[in-house]
Amino acid sequence: MPQEVARSRAMRNTSIAGALVNTLLTIIKIIFGIITQSHALVADGIHSLADLSTDVMVWFAARFTAMPADKDHPYGHARIETAFTVILALVLGVTALGIAMDAGQRLLSADTLLHPTPLAMAIAAISIVANEGLYHYTMAAAKRFKSGLLHANAWHHRSDAISSVVVLLGVAGSLLGFIYLDAIASIVVAVMIARIGWEQGKGAMLELIDTALEPKKVRTIRNIISEVEGVDDIHMLRTRRMGGNALVDVHVEVKPRISVSEGHQISEYVRMKLINSITEVTDVTVHIDPEDDSKHLANLDLPLRRRVIAELSQVWDTLVDRKYLQTCNLHYLSGQIQVDLLLPFEYFVSPEASQALTQQLMQAASHYSYLDEVRIYYGEPVKLTET
Repeated sequence: MPQEVARSRAMRNTSIAGALVNTLLTIIKIIFGIITQSHALVADGIHSLADLSTDVMVWFAARFTAMPADKDHPYGHARIETAFTVILALVLGVTALGIAMDAGQRLLSADTLLHPTPLAMAIAAISIVANEGLYHYTMAAAKRFKSGLLHANAWHHRSDAISSVVVLLGVAGSLLGFIYLDAIASIVVAVMIARIGWEQGKGAMLELIDTALEPKKVRTIRNIISEVEGVDDIHMLRTRRMGGNALVDVHVEVKPRISVSEGHQISEYVRMKLINSITEVTDVTVHIDPEDDSKHLANLDLPLRRRVIAELSQVWDTLVDRKYLQTCNLHYLSGQIQVDLLLPFEYFVSPEASQALTQQLMQAASHYSYLDEVRIYYGEPVKLTET
């Protein structure tokens, strides 16, 4: 089964399980919170309602994130999961604020404080067991598929379990005569909810603004690339997250005079090495450089091949047959152009004659400031289609 399909199925299954449990808990907590006069239990019921809303969000996110990349979304739909995580964080924040404000008003007015009955403790205990089970079930899926949304939802279940523990303690304290403890427990629950919302929302927002991976992971990526044969240096390494995946862009410096196909082969090794070595890395863009192009931007002012060949043909017409000039190699390095000229064996007379021809070629083109060096090689002439 493809990873994205399995991921989507896990999101759907956990959200359905969570929705069923939280629907039941919401009804039980709110009804029995009113019956047992426990403000903390009612607040915990509202927390379960927030859990239910996030389960619905996860279910909707599962439908969209599994969609394949298309023309309008070439990187896929993983960011939908991130957007839902932000919405989840906002829901948690609003829920926490509402609970805290209501509990605070009751603390300021003693006659509005509720006096819970022992039954509220039993309901809180049931909630603890149910939500702790949901936490472990959802967290297992979150770790398997590296899903930020499932991770957030798992902690939402855990926060509900912990808040139920606080409710249990608050109700117990109220029964022992500490009448403020039930309301105080409500505020503690609200703070816990707000903290979870902040942590999950912060992580999702950092992803949405393309924050880089953790420094340790970036160092690992850099080390893996450096170990690939043919890689001389690395620059402009950029990383970002998209859902549970990591994307990498990097400029790799190789020997400046190797062939295009060899440079491409090195880039493919770099790409596959990262994808095979780091599970969360799913897409790598490798830019091959003959030198550090962040330092040698002057190359952008140099003419392209058609103009270079046309100008050199005019001044070298009496020295070299123009057809051999058409198949020369041009190297754009350090702001100038180096020319590799391949001539047939019959052009070779002696090393001294070859050196003299090189000097004549350089002298004839000396007024072209972009020309740095000419190298002459002798062998079988290449076809124009091979260059």
